[in-house]
Amino acid sequence: MEPSHNSVVRTPLNSVIVQRRSKTKSYRQSYRSCLGAASRLGLTPALTARRLNTSRRAPKSHNISEKVNPEHLALLLKTEWKLSYVSPLYKFRHTQLKSYSRQLSAYIAAEKQQGLAVEVEGLQSGFRVALSVVQGLTETDDDAETVLIQIHANPLFARQDEPQRSVWSGWLTCINGNTDYLHSLPKDFTCLPLFGCSGSEYLSGLVKSWFQQTFDCCFGPLEINHTSLQWLVALWTNCHTESSIQHLKMIWTLPVVPPVQITYTVNPQDAWELWCSVRTGQQKENEEEEGGSSIDIKEVMRLMQGLKGHFFRHFRLDLSAGSLRQVTTALGSAKCNGRIKISNSRYMITTLTLLTECALLKMPI
Repeated sequence: MEPSHNSVVRTPLNSVIVQRRSKTKSYRQSYRSCLGAASRLGLTPALTARRLNTSRRAPKSHNISEKVNPEHLALLLKTEWKLSYVSPLYKFRHTQLKSYSRQLSAYIAAEKQQGLAVEVEGLQSGFRVALSVVQGLTETDDDAETVLIQIHANPLFARQDEPQRSVWSGWLTCINGNTDYLHSLPKDFTCLPLFGCSGSEYLSGLVKSWFQQTFDCCFGPLEINHTSLQWLVALWTNCHTESSIQHLKMIWTLPVVPPVQITYTVNPQDAWELWCSVRTGQQKENEEEEGGSSIDIKEVMRLMQGLKGHFFRHFRLDLSAGSLRQVTTALGSAKCNGRIKISNSRYMITTLTLLTECALLKMPI
């Protein structure tokens, strides 16, 4: 089926033309500085006390393959991404992506010419950057369109007619972002808080540096903590009847000397039956009242307690003393160090929604 491209390319809030910055004076106010004085902007300090949601809607299958460019979707699905959070971008405009592509290409070339860049993975020269919109991923009117960044270069001993190959990829997204937070931002800021990249760490550093200089934002590592990994266990297990998870694999570490790493693999049907047994009657009421079920953190904890209890009965090891480090199913994998791979497009929105929430909780305000 030919993918639909009806999604409107948009930058939420007020859109203005990007102005060239003066060399002697900056006409913008740092987001980090202005949010440090919350009273001046009327922002609520309560945002700093936000926590991960204790309840969320059960995953729903989204057939995004009908809306998202197949090449973009294939790239998003086949790659393991290293995650970071990004503070809001000042005067970023989706309508200026071609200009940004040229600017970032020039920035990389300048770094190389100044001797600051090193040869990257056997590549010689000719870096070409392409920024594009991934249409079809937004869930609400407040979400900014996802932006894909790709860097191509010539192989070291390339023939004259040999095409450039992709050497680095990244994206910025916001899926189901917190409405209160998004509405609290000054009008010239665009929120794309979740950043994923794959490729040379050096190129990742250059891309981040250019974004920071151009849009007055800051990047930081986004780990996926113990609680978020447990949420993924529940969310992915909940999808089993519609899309088989094939297996539920968890990696735990126990705080002993030397450290012990435990790989715990659960039969998918056993995981599903355990999940069904811990679900409460409340979800039936929610389904009737709201047209869809929800999952509560108490149910997630009961699922994890059941999994740990089963392991203890067999091996006499208490995983409660340890930490969950990695979760893997046929739908995807997630690691505590902030690496994620999404393997099923139908539940990509569910996963990115949770990760967007994690990124927003890291905002430096």
